[in-house]
Order: sequence, then C-alpha cells, then structure tokens
Amino acid sequence: MSEHNDSRPRIGVPWRMAAEEAANKRTKIDNYLQAVERAGGDPVLLSLASSADALKLAAARLDGFVLTGSPADIDPSHYGAARHPATDAADAARERTDFALLEHALIAAKPLLAICYGVQSLNVFLGGNLVQDIPTEVGKKIVHSPEEDELPDGSEAPDAIHSVSIEPGHLHDLSKSSTAEVNSWHHQSVLNPAHGLRVTARAADGVVEAIEWVDNSNWVVGVQWHPERMPGDRLACALFDQLIANARLVRA
Repeated sequence: MSEHNDSRPRIGVPWRMAAEEAANKRTKIDNYLQAVERAGGDPVLLSLASSADALKLAAARLDGFVLTGSPADIDPSHYGAARHPATDAADAARERTDFALLEHALIAAKPLLAICYGVQSLNVFLGGNLVQDIPTEVGKKIVHSPEEDELPDGSEAPDAIHSVSIEPGHLHDLSKSSTAEVNSWHHQSVLNPAHGLRVTARAADGVVEAIEWVDNSNWVVGVQWHPERMPGDRLACALFDQLIANARLVRA
C-alpha cells in the first residue's frame, strides 16, 4: 500500500482473521485496502494481536472503519445460542478487535462500513442474533455461497450472485433503486436486528442483506455482500465513496 497521506481520511481495516495475519496472506485483505484507496481514503491495516490499550490508541487516530469479512463465525455464546453443527470455529482475536472498534466508532460518531462477517459482528455487538446456517435454517431457494471454495483446476470459485430488495435509508439513497444485484459468499446472516439497527435490504428468501444504524449522528451501514470484490459496480463504489465522504467530515 502507499505511504500514509495526511490529506486523506484514515480508515482502520482489521485483518480478516488471526491465522491470515500470522501467515501474511494478503490476497483477500488487500481487496479492502484497495477499495478504500480508490475511494480516496488512507487504509490503515489493524493487527488482531494489538493489546486493548494499543487498539484504543490506534482507533482514536482514525477517521472511519471498515469491518471486513472472515472465514470464521462469531461464537454463538455472544448471543445466547447453542452452537449449530455447521458453525465454523470462532476467532477470539477478531471478535475482540471488532467489538473494540465498534464501541469507539459509535461513541465517537465515526463512520463505519461493515461487510459480511463485519455486519454480523455489528449486530451481535449491539445485542442482535444470527442465522447460524442459511441452507439448513432458511433453505436453498437462493444460493448465498458457492458449493465449493475452489474449482477443479484449483482456482477460486466465483461468487454467487442474486438480487436484493432495498428499503428507504442510506443504501437506497446511494443505489437510487429499490433493487440491486449483489455478490454473495456467506452461510450466516442477521436474524433479529439489534436495538438501534434497522433492516434496509433483504434477499427474496428473507435473508437480511443490509442493516443501518438509525441514529443519524454517524453513518453506519452493514452489508452482507462483498462490495470490495466489485470494483466496477456503481453501488459498491458508492458505499466506499460515502464512507470516505463522512470520514472527511470527521477529519475536518
């Protein structure tokens, strides 16, 4: 990534999971950093190994945040549920980091874009719960994730694609439409939105695809799809552009 630019708002981006950080696996995390850069922000990659004090200090110096996706699943004990057999292992370091960043962003009124695992983290942090496995709990009317991670030749499987219905809110303002085509790679989703959040997009099978913070003191939007993997999509770009626009106000 480029050197930090003092004129650009600084956007904190946590690593997707502790194991990827330890192995310095950059392919997927770099998609988020590049999306922030394209929108005019200065991405700051945040270590999941940071102490609580170091994380607080880093957050205070940032103007906004992107909570990334992750192969991990949030520990269902956080929302008082028994573990579903299909629930993947939790990443305690990622949970701790997300919850610290969310606490700071909401108190300090800083903008935040939560993506995939990130939107689930946002909902759980505020007291909501999750669908732990969409295929077994909701059904397979819509494919929300490819059957396999890799194709026979070893290449990554393409994202699933489906439409979403969009309700009034920040997302609708950006899309200027009541529908959108989005990519999809997840087996969990928001079940009941937490107090202070409202659903602003759903798939045709009812799966929650976006939630927003109802308090207009700061811009907080969570989407279940992956706009960082859609660099040519107008709505995907608009999400990052709006994050940066709001972060500029914080920086000013």
